[in-house]
Amino acid sequence: MNEFLQHPIFSVLRDVADETQVKCYVVGGYVRDKIMGRDFKNDIDVVVIGSGIDFAKHVGSRLNAKVTLYRNFGTAMLTHGQLQIEFVGARKESYRQDSRKPIVEDGSLADDQNRRDFTINAMALSLNREDFGRLLDPFDGISDIRRGIIRTPLDPNVTFSDDPLRMMRAIRFATQLDFEIDRSAIDAIANNRERIRIISKERIIDELNKIVLATKPSTGFNYLFDTGLLPLVFPAMANLQGVEIIDGKGHKDNFYHTLEVLDNVARQSDDLWLRWAAIMHDIAKPATKRFDKRHGWTFHGHEDKGARMVPKLFAELRLPLNDKMKFVQKLVLLHLRPIVLAQDTVTDSAVRRLLFEAGDDIDNLMALCHADVTTKNEYKKKKYRQNFELVKQKLKDVEERDQIRNWQPPVTGEDIMAAFALKPGREVGIIKNAIREAILEGDIPNNREDAYRFMLEKGKEMGLNR
Repeated sequence: MNEFLQHPIFSVLRDVADETQVKCYVVGGYVRDKIMGRDFKNDIDVVVIGSGIDFAKHVGSRLNAKVTLYRNFGTAMLTHGQLQIEFVGARKESYRQDSRKPIVEDGSLADDQNRRDFTINAMALSLNREDFGRLLDPFDGISDIRRGIIRTPLDPNVTFSDDPLRMMRAIRFATQLDFEIDRSAIDAIANNRERIRIISKERIIDELNKIVLATKPSTGFNYLFDTGLLPLVFPAMANLQGVEIIDGKGHKDNFYHTLEVLDNVARQSDDLWLRWAAIMHDIAKPATKRFDKRHGWTFHGHEDKGARMVPKLFAELRLPLNDKMKFVQKLVLLHLRPIVLAQDTVTDSAVRRLLFEAGDDIDNLMALCHADVTTKNEYKKKKYRQNFELVKQKLKDVEERDQIRNWQPPVTGEDIMAAFALKPGREVGIIKNAIREAILEGDIPNNREDAYRFMLEKGKEMGLNR
């Protein structure tokens, strides 16, 4: 498989291996992706029989490249142009029950391959001159690639118990690669799911985000739910699952609806946070579910309660509590608004208010709402989506005319105080709100001249003197 080692860096590694009389191999993701015909992400893992740190120093000296040493882990990282190469000595590992940090000893290549998470990541290519490019594949990972299977080299119960993060990684790889997880591995994840509790939430969310960013993220969430991991890593989402029936009336399963919305969004956008908005948009439905004998099941206020849940959920999941969280919160709060507009006659006033509240996020909000139409009734689906196109055109027309997106008041609080010799207080707020409402209702145009005239009239009504 010499064609996989055409990059000049591999000639350098081969020459250093010859000079130092060290056996070394490229392993893991680089080998997997080359065999699959995928682009690799400039990360290369090299296993050395001996000291990975010493070998990395030799390579760094040859290339005049920076080498960062991690002596506690016996690894070294070399940066060369766009490449990042990690060197590690071959090792064997054993684990304690309460930790995913292994006890490490020097080992052979076979020991190192045994400790790998999946067969598709346990393949190695020799970098030594005498057998340069020879594939060492003790667990038939190449066949698993052809069959599209995620399988562990050793007993999956041992693999997942030793390092429970590998359960998340199995699901992540299956989702990213569109592979199936081997039946024995699925059973082992279910058997060992409680072990996920020893993994930090930061490591879990890293894997979860990679699932969310996959081409079809529902694959991963179905695996997480079916194996029992989802209630442990994201209980609020697991709580969406299920259908309750009273008097013969049931509601849709909000978990599977959410997955459908997420996949719909994923077909439109790679934006991680728009995808999280899809995940969270109905998150408060279990808390707001009520049964009414006349109207059946209702979820009144789920958008408002869901928006209020977002900061707490982001904190629990270790997602960022910054503008990304506020973006998701805004879309959860507003996600019903365009749907209501699509059902009714669209007034300019309603469109102006939506533009005012959504601001620059209006296009993402419309994308989410379009994705939220999951009815199996083709007539309804077609009608909703045609109406959405009308709403989008109305948004465009109103914005071009009234310029409401990211609206700034044409008359400021300072203007009001100067006109009526006021100090900051209640009267200023009343007039500012009145101007905003007049513009949003279309009573006055969105410009300074008309707003100033309206301000003077409003002040006069309130008995204020100029």
